[in-house]
Amino acid sequence: MTQRILSISGLRGVVGDGLDPEFLVNFAAALGTMCDGGKIVLSRDGRATGVMVKHAVTSALLATGCEVIDVDIASTPTCGVLVTELGAAGRNQNTARHHTVRWHGVNQSLRASSVNDETAGARLLSILEGRSFAWQDHSHVGTIRQLDDPAGIHLGRVLKLIDVEPIRQRKLKVVLDCNHGSGGVLGPRLLEELGCDVHVMGGTPDGQFAHTPEPLAENLGGLCEEVRSRGADIGFAQDPDADRLAIVDDRGRYIGEELTLALCADFILARTPGPIVVNGSTSRVTADIAAKYGCAFHRSKVGEAHVVAKMYEVGAIIGGAGNGGDIEPKVVFVRDSFAGMAYVLAGLAERKTTASAWADSLPQYTIVKDKITCAREMVDRACAALKTKYADAEATEGDGLRLDWPDRWVQVRASNTEPIVRIIAEAPEQSAGEALCAEAKEIVRGAVAS
Repeated sequence: MTQRILSISGLRGVVGDGLDPEFLVNFAAALGTMCDGGKIVLSRDGRATGVMVKHAVTSALLATGCEVIDVDIASTPTCGVLVTELGAAGRNQNTARHHTVRWHGVNQSLRASSVNDETAGARLLSILEGRSFAWQDHSHVGTIRQLDDPAGIHLGRVLKLIDVEPIRQRKLKVVLDCNHGSGGVLGPRLLEELGCDVHVMGGTPDGQFAHTPEPLAENLGGLCEEVRSRGADIGFAQDPDADRLAIVDDRGRYIGEELTLALCADFILARTPGPIVVNGSTSRVTADIAAKYGCAFHRSKVGEAHVVAKMYEVGAIIGGAGNGGDIEPKVVFVRDSFAGMAYVLAGLAERKTTASAWADSLPQYTIVKDKITCAREMVDRACAALKTKYADAEATEGDGLRLDWPDRWVQVRASNTEPIVRIIAEAPEQSAGEALCAEAKEIVRGAVAS
């Protein structure tokens, strides 16, 4: 076994090289044991290997006495919505999120959160390590049932967020790139409900990705060209489990994931001022927007569970991360590309503007992201080297290392889901951001190699 990553954030692995039915059964049995025979919502992201993963997980949940609500292919936020709607004890979303097709994974949580918090995650891993599973006898094996139109419940919550009629009157032309992920179940339906003229790319949720699934600029050239050739007002791209959203403007320009949350915040805070929470890797444009509307701004550690915990603590009305994931509490405390699309379209309709003009009206920064392969135990050494090199910066530790100057920042931290170190830098100019990121990368590389 060479390719399996296990943490409180979930399980990732390469099918046939670390991710096998036996381990999947045990991992799912740990959740079933924690839920004590309760109701669990089970969904998947559409990958071809998802059927195997689904059946392994289902057998374990039934064997631990759970009532399994099988919704088959559905997005991660839809799965979270169903947990709250049905009063379920937990959720099991079979997805590798943005990873390539050979990977698969399992995200689990108690209640509606997208991932377990540290306490619940540690308990699950303890059950898994000790193999202390609550296997049931024949008279207490669980049951399984399907739902009619599970995506419809999610759709209803999203539509309640906005005034639909102005969007319908605008008749916006939208290109949606689902890339054969689970977004194809609800995405086109939502846009049609909003009266958009929709062209869908990769709408069949079969996991046969047309391009590398992470919605980054280098992977979305086809979407940019489609927006330009069709004269569309906007393009949206989702990752395979549809919790992340990237945007292409009316000029066919990738404006990225970082501005997804910023545009949503600009629309929401103008109408309903309140606290906002982002993680430590998110662009400072959101802080500027919060200041513009006189709203409290908070940063959490990186990781969706940390963002959600902080949102609960401060009563945030919106939160999320710079990877295209906005969290709308009125829908569910899970990153939600569908709520993001609804808010951006509502903003275009209300402001009677274009996506490019709106994006250009926001404070302008350039954020640069890179990564290197690195064992987790080497991260502290890398952070120490950076702190020594940049002694003039304000250092924030506890989630890797973030270094701030008046006009720029850089963060280095270990990934929760991959054996890599992420390096993120932001500055007002492209060249300055790239230079800071590149210099930090070389310092990390040197520290790891020494």
